[in-house]
Amino acid sequence: MTSLVRSIYLESEIGVPTDLDAAGTTLENPYVYDSAARDLKAMADEGLVKIVREQVRHGLPDRLIGHISFARLR
Repeated sequence: MTSLVRSIYLESEIGVPTDLDAAGTTLENPYVYDSAARDLKAMADEGLVKIVREQVRHGLPDRLIGHISFARLR
């Protein structure tokens, strides 16, 4: 999954908020999306991105991230 997130990161523009879209990709699975979102959060800890918005999915037994937006910092 990290390679997909890394590709999305590299394709994003610096400073422009970018949604992690699930439509038409393996990210349509809520658990896969959550994993990718957590990869982005790890990149935020490294100073590569800033998390702009995050929503948790409700109605599932686990607290999964259902939507995340980020801005590339470098």
